[in-house]
Amino acid sequence: MTHGEPGSETLRDRITSKGEDALGKLAQDLLENPLVTNAIGRAFDAREKAVSAQETAMSALNLPSAADLERLTRRLRSVSQRLEGLEDGVDRLDRRFETIGRTAVPPDDRLAAIEEQLAKLANEVAGLASALDGRPATVHREQERLEVDAPAKPARKRSTSTARSQAKKKAS
Repeated sequence: MTHGEPGSETLRDRITSKGEDALGKLAQDLLENPLVTNAIGRAFDAREKAVSAQETAMSALNLPSAADLERLTRRLRSVSQRLEGLEDGVDRLDRRFETIGRTAVPPDDRLAAIEEQLAKLANEVAGLASALDGRPATVHREQERLEVDAPAKPARKRSTSTARSQAKKKAS
């Protein structure tokens, strides 16, 4: 007979199965027994009171509890991780400053380059100024600008025939 077929259980399998059943029944009977459940409840209450008394005694002696030590350990790990992050950032900045320091142009050289560019620009402006005439460019008559502050020209007098025709219109 092969293992796994119905009816092919070995003696060991049957004993294990019966033992598990017996332990399960015993545990069930114990949990249903009020005397056992009361004893378990009192044991847990006594444990809680002992822990509380221990914490009170340790606090009176100014000693940290296990929970205090655990919180402190977690906090210390957190601070350590943050410190490692800061160290990494400082290392990156240090490397970056070294790179910039190797490739940067010294300030005196930069100042000399700027002065050279200014001299070139000044020469170009002087050349352009000498190339231009000193007189203003001529403007076409239609593009002339009117003077704003010039007095207005007096209005022309109307001819007498125009004045008479307007007077007739008003009279009608």
